[in-house]
Amino acid sequence: METRKRVPATEKKDDTGLILRRLVNYMAGGESRTRFIVAMIVRIIAVAALVAIPTFTGLAIDVISSPDGTSQELVRWSLLAIGAGVIFLVLSFIAERTFSRLATDGLYKLQRHLFEHMQTLSLSFFDRQPLGQLTSRVTNDTEAVALFYESAVAQIIRAIFQILLVIIMMFIISTQLALVALLIVPVMLLLTGAIQRVATPAFAKLQEDLGDLSAFQEETLSGNKVITSNLRHDWAEDKNDDQAGDVFDVASHAFFASLLNFPLTQTLTMLQIAVVLMIGSLMVLDGQLEFGIVIAFISYTALLASPLSEIANLTATSLNAVAGGRRVFNIIDEEATVFDAPDATDYQFKGGHVEFKDVDFSYVPGRKILKHNTFEAKPGQKIGICGPTGAGKSTIINILTRYYDIDSGTILIDGQDISKLTQVSLRQQVGVVLQEAFLFTDTVMNNLMYAREGATEEECIEAAKQANAHEFIMNLPQGYDTLMTERGANLSQGQRQMITIARAMVANPKMLILDEATSNVDTRTEKLIQEGLERLMSGRTSFVIAHRLSTIRDSHNIMVVNGGEIEEFGPHDELMARKGFYYNLYMSQFKGKGPAGEAGIEMDFVAT
Repeated sequence: METRKRVPATEKKDDTGLILRRLVNYMAGGESRTRFIVAMIVRIIAVAALVAIPTFTGLAIDVISSPDGTSQELVRWSLLAIGAGVIFLVLSFIAERTFSRLATDGLYKLQRHLFEHMQTLSLSFFDRQPLGQLTSRVTNDTEAVALFYESAVAQIIRAIFQILLVIIMMFIISTQLALVALLIVPVMLLLTGAIQRVATPAFAKLQEDLGDLSAFQEETLSGNKVITSNLRHDWAEDKNDDQAGDVFDVASHAFFASLLNFPLTQTLTMLQIAVVLMIGSLMVLDGQLEFGIVIAFISYTALLASPLSEIANLTATSLNAVAGGRRVFNIIDEEATVFDAPDATDYQFKGGHVEFKDVDFSYVPGRKILKHNTFEAKPGQKIGICGPTGAGKSTIINILTRYYDIDSGTILIDGQDISKLTQVSLRQQVGVVLQEAFLFTDTVMNNLMYAREGATEEECIEAAKQANAHEFIMNLPQGYDTLMTERGANLSQGQRQMITIARAMVANPKMLILDEATSNVDTRTEKLIQEGLERLMSGRTSFVIAHRLSTIRDSHNIMVVNGGEIEEFGPHDELMARKGFYYNLYMSQFKGKGPAGEAGIEMDFVAT
């Protein structure tokens, strides 16, 4: 499989324009296009009314300064100026309201697209992405984009229209004075461009460092018990201070560079007004212009400088949004590595006959985790899987459910190649109970209903009874309506596990996978869990990963995995009689003997 080279954002070619277009498309594209166009038209009319005010004001001043001026003319131009102001105010309100709704819709569509796309990505993506980094992209980066939608887009659009209309009016009134007024603009653009070249990579680095900080903080909060038990609070605080300090340094650099725009543009604006006033006054004295025209030009100079200054001031917001948008689009552009074939068909259950035929697999190309795995599980059989840590036990389960695609070989279920089946139809028929019992922050009942759309409360309660969970659930403060805290932290490990077993029963799968489902619980709770599991596995093809060999002793066959290869395969009694790898593993657990076992038999534990 081809791997994509990942380049840090700060080293990529400048894609600022492309990122901005993609961001704006969420706000202005698709079904929002008509509303966006209407808002643009309203904005143009509003700006045109604003730009007309200096002309009307200048003409009114000419009436005052002219010996032939009349009060009627003065009233007419004054009323036109006031009317233009009212039109600008009303239409600006309509435009701003429309743009604010478009901004909200755009952010909603971006966040929804991001989250929905993440649900389609393969597990390999999440394996290489720290949770804190992903959380930062969903929160910090989208917040940067939100600020851009809310405060930058509408203002930049207004500023562009205002600049164009003001320049047109300047040239209509006086070409000479227009050229004088525009002399400062190239200087302003050059300075803004120079600042952007400094600020753009700084903002990209800022978003990366914020992601690293969020990842560390999420990890330390999740591992708070470990930090407390090892008295490592000082270490956590120091490292957090170091990373937060890096964020502060980069942020200071980025925002300082972008905020330089304001004093520079303000200074250039004052110079621009002074030059226009001086040249215009000379032209009035020379009889080339009316005094009212000069006053109008000074107003136009201010109206020209104002949007230029706004665009400069919004540079920080826009560049920060580009940096955040780039990280968001890196996820949206990610493609799933496991996908349905064009001619994929739904899995047809025919008993649960599983066959592995010379299967090889690697998480990283060139480093094989499983090698030449071949075995068979007949319908209704319980297959125990054991071996040293890192031998590849869980990997076998991961490829059976097609969380990953294999490198070579074939996996058949009921004679159907799983690579040619739809993922949904396959996983609907395979229930999984993991070592880490994961519960959502919701009620017990909703956690049970999560297993199958359309499940009834009666079915969930019956499943809880079968899993030996009903009694303790009824003793909770609100019974099945008790709210679980994050990951079910207000329950014991055993209670969480029994709820996950009940959830698997609600799903009613045709086959079952248990990954260390009884580890880390006391003997009494283990017995209750085992009873629930036995009911769950009854009549189903089941794969049980276990370190406690007592839990798989009654399996129809036991698969012993070592170094990614199946070392032995057979019933417990047969493997014990061989006095091989399984025998030594079993004896080391139950008779306290070391891995060497008896009679000089040695065991080579190999991690993949």
